Amino acid sequence: MFVLQREPGKYPLKVWLESQKDLEESFMEQAGHLLELPFLHKWVCLMPDTHAGMGMPIGGVIAAKGVIIPNAVGVDIGCGMAYVRTNIPVEVLKTTESGSGNLLQGMVGDILRNIPVGFAHHKTPMPCYTMDQAQEELSRYEENQELLGQLEAGYFQVGTLGGGNHFIELQEDEEGILSVMLHSGSRHFGKSVCDYFHQKARELNTRWYSQVPDGYRLAFLPVDTREGRQYLDWMQLSMDFARENREKMMLAVKAILEKWIGKYTDLTLEYGEEINCHHNYAALENHYGEHVWVHRKGAVRAREGELTVIPGAMGSYSYVVRGKGNPESFCSSSHGAGRAYSRKGAMNAFTCEQVMVDLKDQGVVLGKKNKQDVAEESRFAYKDIDKVMENQRELVTPIRRLKTVGVVKG
Repeated sequence: MFVLQREPGKYPLKVWLESQKDLEESFMEQAGHLLELPFLHKWVCLMPDTHAGMGMPIGGVIAAKGVIIPNAVGVDIGCGMAYVRTNIPVEVLKTTESGSGNLLQGMVGDILRNIPVGFAHHKTPMPCYTMDQAQEELSRYEENQELLGQLEAGYFQVGTLGGGNHFIELQEDEEGILSVMLHSGSRHFGKSVCDYFHQKARELNTRWYSQVPDGYRLAFLPVDTREGRQYLDWMQLSMDFARENREKMMLAVKAILEKWIGKYTDLTLEYGEEINCHHNYAALENHYGEHVWVHRKGAVRAREGELTVIPGAMGSYSYVVRGKGNPESFCSSSHGAGRAYSRKGAMNAFTCEQVMVDLKDQGVVLGKKNKQDVAEESRFAYKDIDKVMENQRELVTPIRRLKTVGVVKG
């Protein structure tokens, strides 16, 4: 970690990378905007997977006094990871044949058929306790009429993966045992909430002659205002929906594993450690003696002893880690490897054939309906996850290293 102090007496920037040469110019301007915020607490943190985002860098962490910034939470509110470890040797899945290839191939195909991916959603409403609860507490939300349609839409979106960097992976740990890891969030629900309240904040900031220029895209809402309280309600609802979304997909994957393992082997499937964590959210926490709103945009909470998940890229490695509770990062760590290429840049740099050959050479089974954009999510489009982990050794302790063996993408 190193510290940048742009001007004496100004807030510092703490970066969990080796040196300033590792910082991309594209997001240094965004980091500079964060340092100008009048309500900042202590400093700005950049995790080792940091890269440019909208308003605030992905992999950024700030603590704010009395305000919430929709774009510093992000558009996919509650996006995060779910993970479960099984007792099944991966070798069994690779060597046991079925009518659809080996069990690994059959499972990946079954997941792709049964969990909507990309822009797809369920054709009929699904059970969703988060939306049921929201309907029961409608008075908390009904003033924001433009968003109420999202409550109904949620019943069709719960248990769906989405696209982009979202995935469902079957993984092999260093003991050869199968784990399941998935990455998804609040789908269109969270984006609608972010966009709506960012615009509200822009309007109010203009009326207040805010010190924060509109061009920073960091419009804020004081939490003691009506609009601030409304955003907090909708943010929490988005987070709850995202968590349930991951839960429902994990239940569906478990059912698929149980079906294939039960039919083709004499093994009894058991589950071990389970994790479900957010990496796009804000929370009221106490740091350095003050209650502040910690915004983690592409970062996970890593309190001392807390288990969390840090994924790499498709065909790479991922990690289960234990937090060290480092106060300088506001008890945070990276949420993944971080992009080395933009999506367009990756499509220009790598061909579909290169990525498919790479996955085949590694023995990775890919489930994807349209492979034309597969280069966007190539492991070559991301930073080296092991380098990222080395840069955050002050923040987390790795306890399990996992290799992709099967992956479903939108």
